Amino acid sequence: MKKLNRYSIGVGIAVLIAFMISSCKEFLNPDQEINITEDKLFDDWYEYRSIEMGLYSLQAELVEQLVVLGELRADLMQITDNADADLVEVYNFNVSKENRFASPTNFFKLISACNNFITVLKEKHPEVLDRKSPVTNYDKLYGEALCMRTWAYFNAVRIYGKVPFIPESLTTIDEINAYLNTPGTYIDSVHITYGVDGYTNDTTYNHPIQLEKQFYNQELVIDYFTNELETKVKSVGVNHFIDNFDQTWEVTIWNEYAMHTLLGLMYLTEGDLAKAASHFEKIVYTYSDNYRYQLDNSFGGSNWRNIFNVIDVREHIYTLYFNKSYFQQNELQNYFEPRTPHKYMLKPTKKAVVLWESTFDDYRLSVNQTQPWKTETLFKGIPGDFNRGYGVSYAYLQNGEIISPSLVRSMLYLKSEEDYRTSSLLVEGADTVVWKYSWNKNVYDQDANFIVYRAAGVHLWLAELYVWWRFEQNGVVKEFTSNAVNIVNNGANYSVSDDRLQKGVRGRVGFGGTTDGISVGNINYIMHPYTNEVMGYTDLTGNFLGKQLYLEDQIIDERGRELAFEGERFYDLMRVAKRRNDPAYLAKKVSEKFPAERQSEIYNKLLDENNWYIKYFE
Repeated sequence: MKKLNRYSIGVGIAVLIAFMISSCKEFLNPDQEINITEDKLFDDWYEYRSIEMGLYSLQAELVEQLVVLGELRADLMQITDNADADLVEVYNFNVSKENRFASPTNFFKLISACNNFITVLKEKHPEVLDRKSPVTNYDKLYGEALCMRTWAYFNAVRIYGKVPFIPESLTTIDEINAYLNTPGTYIDSVHITYGVDGYTNDTTYNHPIQLEKQFYNQELVIDYFTNELETKVKSVGVNHFIDNFDQTWEVTIWNEYAMHTLLGLMYLTEGDLAKAASHFEKIVYTYSDNYRYQLDNSFGGSNWRNIFNVIDVREHIYTLYFNKSYFQQNELQNYFEPRTPHKYMLKPTKKAVVLWESTFDDYRLSVNQTQPWKTETLFKGIPGDFNRGYGVSYAYLQNGEIISPSLVRSMLYLKSEEDYRTSSLLVEGADTVVWKYSWNKNVYDQDANFIVYRAAGVHLWLAELYVWWRFEQNGVVKEFTSNAVNIVNNGANYSVSDDRLQKGVRGRVGFGGTTDGISVGNINYIMHPYTNEVMGYTDLTGNFLGKQLYLEDQIIDERGRELAFEGERFYDLMRVAKRRNDPAYLAKKVSEKFPAERQSEIYNKLLDENNWYIKYFE
């Protein structure tokens, strides 16, 4: 095997581009004396690997679009005065087809490249279609391509509400554009169907495709592609470690754990909790692979921020790799930083900042069980989640320099003493910024990795479904709500015989204790966000549904603290609102970030679920 730079293979990218646009023509630069024709392509394994890496480069092109659409439409991100017209449209849920974030082109490029690669693999290596044949690297490539295509469709349908189903025979972006722009019936002039026996001329015929019947909504996308992954994939993920001795390659390509995460998320989105759990549990309870995705102290305390500094197989399930040395960069720092030459067009909302700053460590209450209105805060605790929040997920910048954590701690202490005037002076004139893609980066780097899936995210998805999942076992109806709490707080959902010391999502950063962990009971106290004094309480005695809703609210807040700005927030809100059959859930959370005079307008707009989607294909 020849060594390749991750996603950056000069010849490989050129091969991919030519592979997508040519037909029996010479391509690549003849001045380099590299003349490869389509009939000679795929003569050796290196060419397959080159195409594989090229697919990942296309997926990486979607990163800014995914972050903007997944976060700016939700409750934890807003625009600044510097935002350009496209970002303003996204923020206001008024997106035109000309908006660069609305364009499905990069999705179609990825789908067409996957279609092409899948077609070639089925032609050249028909054993990928035989689930009984021994697993080869070609099977693993086939699995990667199927996963990537499924991921593209799933993300697209979450954005647009419906997407055109692109027949596998359409293998170039030009063919896809012609298909989409042709009224009525599109004729695929050369559609070849290959047999499992490997003959390449089994059937050749003109194949009419009815355009009006080819739009899939979310339900159809999930049903079709979960079935495809469940029934067609033999294995996922080529083992590049044997070539480059770099273990992190395993999680920068599609792999078995990433496929299970994708399947679990699709089933969770669809509402099939049992199937979702079956896939998430393959990740959360990983006993056969050194317990790799269980949440111990590997990223405990201040080490949590290293999740965004290095790629580590103990937390990262699937991550898109960037490296400025290979000219692999993204625009995220440009959107978020106020430092020259960046444009600072997006920032955290007040709610996002409060999620971290209103988290108190080790507080204690004087609880009156019979007269809960008399319960008081005995010790307010220490304010601020400084392991996941300040200095890594968000920051205050004055004159381009980050304010020291000690100064921010002083600010929060003053707030807890209700000295708001002095506390505001400490951060006067500061810009509040998203820092997750800038932490440990130089101002010109612009190459933060983008984490598609990671362990804590899957734990929290599993906790979310455990809130609602009820099943019968030996005539007894069982519920997993206690496991949901344990996953978040302290990892007590694991067996006591497990070898690794479990911490839980909050526990590994110091907030999973008796009082500072999440909890749900008959009486649930409402705390002041800055002073941590008891302000009131909700009585859920005898109201199991109310307890489920309350627990789910806490888990979604925890997803905000753990996963803010990673591209999933809007879809978290959509999923919960649909499960509750309550569009007001999403409408309220999102509208609250707008100025008071606009909140009613946005709230009413978002009560209509049609306005949750970009209507590109109307």
